[in-house]
Amino acid sequence: MIAVIVVLVAVMAWSALSRVLDRRGVTAALFLAATGLVVGLVSPLSDIQLDIDVAERVAEIALVLLLFSDATRLDLRALRHQLSWPTRLLLIGLPLTMLLGFGVGLIVFPGMALASVALLAVMLAPTDAALGQKVVTDDSVPPRVRQALDVESGLNDGLSVPVFLVALSIANAEIETGVAGAIAGSMAAQIGWGLFAGVLAGLLGGALIRFADERNWITRAWRQVLPLAAALLAFAVADELGGSGFIAAFVGGIVFGRVAGPMRSVVTLLTEEVGELAAAVTWLAFGALALVLALPLITWQVVLYAVLSLTVVRMIPVAIALAGGGIRAPTIAFIGWFGPRGLASLVFVLIAASKGVPEQEVVLTTVLVTVALSILLHGLTSVPLVARYHRWSAAMMAEHPSSAESVAADMPRARRQLPRH
Repeated sequence: MIAVIVVLVAVMAWSALSRVLDRRGVTAALFLAATGLVVGLVSPLSDIQLDIDVAERVAEIALVLLLFSDATRLDLRALRHQLSWPTRLLLIGLPLTMLLGFGVGLIVFPGMALASVALLAVMLAPTDAALGQKVVTDDSVPPRVRQALDVESGLNDGLSVPVFLVALSIANAEIETGVAGAIAGSMAAQIGWGLFAGVLAGLLGGALIRFADERNWITRAWRQVLPLAAALLAFAVADELGGSGFIAAFVGGIVFGRVAGPMRSVVTLLTEEVGELAAAVTWLAFGALALVLALPLITWQVVLYAVLSLTVVRMIPVAIALAGGGIRAPTIAFIGWFGPRGLASLVFVLIAASKGVPEQEVVLTTVLVTVALSILLHGLTSVPLVARYHRWSAAMMAEHPSSAESVAADMPRARRQLPRH
């Protein structure tokens, strides 16, 4: 019961101070994880036996609901003409990030098994734009940059799932076929069934809410519940069929937003808030339990890899992926830096912890430390770097109105921002 009280008080405190702290770059993840860490260090809360399966589901649901609600903001027709940057980041940047993370891991952890190094690299490949949310909510950042980061973070965790599952199986010596075939087969199933589940749930949910709303059949309260059910349906169907629930959630959100029409901005508020609440519980547990348990296991190698993962392992692949697209260096650096590691990496940690992997303490501690550093650094640098980038981009686009950064992109509603009535 003490843990429940702490969670409720922390959530209430963040709720009351959210606007003030957000202006200073203090994100919900930073506030709640720090609160959890302090509580875990000064109280016996860290002695609580955590049910890993329950924690995994809570983190998954948080990520699914936030992916779905974020994706509803994207205009499907407009996105078809604005896929260049996200496509480069996903199809070039993401694989290169995994490969470079593997190479750096071999240097930093020379005695670690190759499969464990590969697993570590994959677990830290996906990004979470919410940890530097000012970057994707601030109108002073060019819409095309915000959209690229938003779409990338929405899809790269789902695309990382099949590679992670194969890497986990290899680490546990469960792969009986060739690695390439295992990756291809897993990726086909994860992406294929994920797309199917997302389109199915998005079409069904969007059509139902539009049909019912036009005939005034649905009450105001249940307009909020229907999208929440659609998001969970996408995840459940994908999970049942062996697909990626993350891909299903993001694709489902895009399809739902397209079918539901303009009302998408007001009917997904409950979905967002439930996702935020589940994420709040996850971040508190991360600070109070995961970080407290990881502290004695931290070594200089762990810290070095975490720092390199957030810098060169992310930024070099982004620079290569965006090269030749007429994108200027400050924009490439901005996109490269704002690749936070968040909920997806924590979900991978929970899955790996439940199955067990060789050299588990080093692998999982490194992921936890990287996420903790990301929460701190990306949150606190978002305000000054957004202001600095805005000054540069405004001057550059005024002088070069046909620049790549000036291309219009659809961002109909700020991330997790309530509409004003």
